[in-house]
Amino acid sequence: MRALLTGGSGMLGSALRRLNVGDSLEIVAPTRSELDLTDAAAVRAYLARDRFDLVVHAAAKVGGISANIADPAGFLQENIALNLAVIGGAAEAGVPQLLNIGSSCMYPKDYRQPLVEIDILKAPLEPTNEGYALAKIVAARHCEYLSASGSLAYRTLIPCNLYGPGDSYAPDHSHLVASIIAKLHSAKRTGSSVVEIWGDGTARREFLYVDDLARWLLSLTDARIRGLPPYLNVGYGADLNVADYYRVAAALIGYDGEFSFDLSKPVGMRQKLMDSSLARSFGWAPETPVETGIARAYQSYLAIAGSIDA
Repeated sequence: MRALLTGGSGMLGSALRRLNVGDSLEIVAPTRSELDLTDAAAVRAYLARDRFDLVVHAAAKVGGISANIADPAGFLQENIALNLAVIGGAAEAGVPQLLNIGSSCMYPKDYRQPLVEIDILKAPLEPTNEGYALAKIVAARHCEYLSASGSLAYRTLIPCNLYGPGDSYAPDHSHLVASIIAKLHSAKRTGSSVVEIWGDGTARREFLYVDDLARWLLSLTDARIRGLPPYLNVGYGADLNVADYYRVAAALIGYDGEFSFDLSKPVGMRQKLMDSSLARSFGWAPETPVETGIARAYQSYLAIAGSIDA
């Protein structure tokens, strides 16, 4: 099988390329300089020049809560543009299968827990990342519409928050676990006695070690992809509150200071635990406990910490 991977330098894309062994799957992952995914004509031409059996669409403009609040239009516009270009281009080129990587942000704010696939669009979205979420929902619906005839198998996988090797630690773009690791490492290095947490620390989040998702994706065959439903949650299956993630990471990193809570800062959804029981019927079984995953993520951070600290 020959697959086009978008977002190949991102966290999930990097894991897929790193863990892909053997010769059953050839992954082609053009860089941004080689292919501008927001340029629909360029994407169509790229797909027309070569033959692909599968597209794994993992590219997205991503960022933490502060970045989403600061630029909702940018997150909406860029993600809709690249999603339409990739998904529409793949259909036009006759690529038979596509795995679209969604996001738990697609689910309504403060809805029932755990969230199931039919809950999408049942209530208003979380305002702090609405632009990003809307773009993800448009992409998922696009895949569903194109697959309605039965000739195309375009499916949307909805992971919970990911973390691990290849994560972004830039202050304006990092998600929770990466931000925690960077902040605690810096506090330990500088001798700071207090680390600030946005909100009161009680908001709950579900995090999945990225390699677990990558390995499962790599195990999917043609027949298994066609057998997947239009939307499928792939989560860890349990969540912790924000303060607990800080405490787990602090113990692993060796930070023994205190935490302060800034109640003026936004925290997003209070909880968004997903029900991934349907995915388990398709072989989904995350293996990496949170403590193990954060320890591995910290080791990968240390490998680049010198350039970050400089």
